[in-house]
Amino acid sequence: MRFRDLGEQWYNLHHQSISMPAKSFVIIFLLPLFSVVVGHETVQSEEYPLVVSTWPFVEAVRAAWKAVDGGSSAVDSVVEGCSTCEELRCDGTVGPGGSPDENGETTIDALIMDGLTMEVGAVAAMRYVTDGIKAAKLVMRHTEHTLLVGEKASEFAISMGLPGPTNLSSPESMEKWTKWKDGRCQPNFRKNVSPANSCGPYSPTHYLQHPGETCSSTGHILTSNSGLPRVGLHSHDTISMAVIDRMGHIAVGTSTNGATFKIPGRVGDGPIAGSSAYAVEEVGACCATGDGDIMMRFLPCYQVVESMRLGMDPKLAAKDAIARIAKKFPDFLGAVVALNKKGEHAGACHGWTFKYSVRSPAMKDVEVFTVLP
Repeated sequence: MRFRDLGEQWYNLHHQSISMPAKSFVIIFLLPLFSVVVGHETVQSEEYPLVVSTWPFVEAVRAAWKAVDGGSSAVDSVVEGCSTCEELRCDGTVGPGGSPDENGETTIDALIMDGLTMEVGAVAAMRYVTDGIKAAKLVMRHTEHTLLVGEKASEFAISMGLPGPTNLSSPESMEKWTKWKDGRCQPNFRKNVSPANSCGPYSPTHYLQHPGETCSSTGHILTSNSGLPRVGLHSHDTISMAVIDRMGHIAVGTSTNGATFKIPGRVGDGPIAGSSAYAVEEVGACCATGDGDIMMRFLPCYQVVESMRLGMDPKLAAKDAIARIAKKFPDFLGAVVALNKKGEHAGACHGWTFKYSVRSPAMKDVEVFTVLP
């Protein structure tokens, strides 16, 4: 109705030079406007493409932007961005050569999700293959499965043409592991075990007799295990990336080498759809990072996207998802980024100051946004 009113006002002011009725004029006036409408929402085309990523992984975002701005699909652009982070070993927490487990081995978790088809491919605790995000894409494109794990994921990836087997450890990761072993394997992720202050072997203790952990009347989880490795930017992190391509299609992807000194076989939130990342074509997307062992219990990115579906703006949806986790685990560290189909984005975090990166057509280069807890 507003376009019609505008057209009629313009006509009334210039009727001397217009010979056709106002209604006919309105039809012509609207045609070029509808040419930039994407999907069933009125979104100006200059908002696309768009790349959003956790953390100041600027080179990864630039790589994804170069791909999507050049016409690549959202899925392929996510793969390009996450692959760049794997190659650069972003902060030592993505790709090979970082985050050794209790045995000194580095493994890879990764995920790719197509928000148009809702297809997902993921690998977890993958050994001997450096290309986590490419392996995840192979799972999505060439199997009916969603998640492959461990050495069998490695065998699949290699059989489909990825390089391997490769030792994923590095001199830096082995040095870190050696120092940890010399420190009697402290801190670690064990609880309710005996002996508590050694490298094992461990045996379970009775939970109710464990002096360090109780449940409070408020439902918070309380623990005196101050030796637990504190999740942080350089001990465990994930690149979680969302891309909207020129067609308005959306995809998300993640890659990480997990928590430092994790128990072998541990899988975090990185390859779990709805936890580390989630995308729905008609709604938007979410990227997450932080303490995956806690966050995956709440599926925060699924929560964010569904909240936006119900009408929440990205900022409120992100804050709501984080608050749900903090209510039960007030000491957890984590963050999410919410992105809707209009290109609006916002982050929320708990326990740390969080940064995320964005590249849009309105920007000359990648911009980094800071979110305070």
